[in-house]
Amino acid sequence: MSTPFAAPLAAPIPCDLLVEARAALLMDAAGTIASDVALAIEGDRILALGPVAEMAAAYAPKRRLGSPRHLVMPGLVNTHNHTPIMVVRGMIEDRSFAPAYTPGVPQGDVLSHEEAYLLARLGAYEMLRFGSTTVVDFYRHPAALAEAARETGLRAFVGGRIMDADTNALARREWKADGARGEATLKEAMDFVTQWTGRDPLVTPVLGPHAPDTCSPHLLRTVAGLGAKHGLILHTHLHQSPMEIEVVAARDGMRPVELMAQTGLLGPALVAGHCIHMDAVDRARFGASGAHVAHIPVGNAAHGSVAPILALQEAGAAISLATDTKSGDMFEAMRMALAGTRIRGAGFSVTSADVLGWAITGGAAALGLSGVVGTLAPGWKADLVLLDLDAPNLAPLIDGPGLVVHSAQGGNVDAVVVDGRVALEHGRPALFDGPEVVAAASQVARRLWEKAGHRPAIA
Repeated sequence: MSTPFAAPLAAPIPCDLLVEARAALLMDAAGTIASDVALAIEGDRILALGPVAEMAAAYAPKRRLGSPRHLVMPGLVNTHNHTPIMVVRGMIEDRSFAPAYTPGVPQGDVLSHEEAYLLARLGAYEMLRFGSTTVVDFYRHPAALAEAARETGLRAFVGGRIMDADTNALARREWKADGARGEATLKEAMDFVTQWTGRDPLVTPVLGPHAPDTCSPHLLRTVAGLGAKHGLILHTHLHQSPMEIEVVAARDGMRPVELMAQTGLLGPALVAGHCIHMDAVDRARFGASGAHVAHIPVGNAAHGSVAPILALQEAGAAISLATDTKSGDMFEAMRMALAGTRIRGAGFSVTSADVLGWAITGGAAALGLSGVVGTLAPGWKADLVLLDLDAPNLAPLIDGPGLVVHSAQGGNVDAVVVDGRVALEHGRPALFDGPEVVAAASQVARRLWEKAGHRPAIA
């Protein structure tokens, strides 16, 4: 297969970074897999790529990254997360499908800005460590989430969690309106939009209405109007549980996806997490709208669910992939996504290359970044991941996508570049103190669990 290598240059040209690899998954339209590749990077963009010897002669880099023992690919795009919920990892999975609906666990509304920031750093660190370069993160204290993402070096789409349900009652699985909470969370979200729009090139504000059952129709309409006015991407949970469907049916006399359509939220700007419990009519409505699915196969499977992703795609829905906090490992998510389609009867019609596309180019499309991130090519953003081919689970390397999806793990990520800046090298963060991030978040988590009435079993 031909590779779009740059023509050799007559004289060395200065550049910021030269990345070398044994193999490259370019993720271009042709699905090119290249061998013996180097990429020249200047600023935040890829200048050129070609055979290592030719590129080494053509460019004079300030620094080098990678080696013949690496595979390079575009960074993963993780389209649905709530980083402070790292606090419940290992504690919620055997109890319920989501912390907001579960009594006895630390809730978002009890977090201070500082606590949200310290927990968000842990979530952002994990996603970076496991190869995500672009992430979506929405929860309370969106400014804290943005600060954490910026410190970590990620490209982040960040928003506040908007809802007007009584969160104390919700944890008891009682749905009660709380107009004051709706006003407060909407104000927090919009204040963040005002304060952070254009503030940092790697942080993009979004709006995050929590879910159809935790937002009133009035609040959903308000969010839709603000999203349209400001040109914002919208993130939500949709058809996440049978309870959501029952609550919306009883309150509004319709299915959740129909409510999203009637309130103006259902459309190309919407990225909806989960989309599990959808019938054929729901899928057709969603697919026709141009909305995007943030498929969360690991989180779904943890509570016994497999989303009808192939049926949604066949109905016209655009698919992206996410980890949703339980784990930051998108390689695990890709593997589970592929398994889920086969459990639902797709057989081998969905391939590793398809799922890799969901995790990279599908995510880029969901976030309005098509043509910007997701492909290794001249002019594209320098967002990339290097995998360590000395790892035993990455041998033998015959072709790329199958090995990456079926065998790679987040721990195989050796280096990460975001926007042309090295954010991870030799498996260690380059921009912050990893052990300090882990220790600080662990202290916050222990304190919050003790406050919630749980005595940790491990001292």
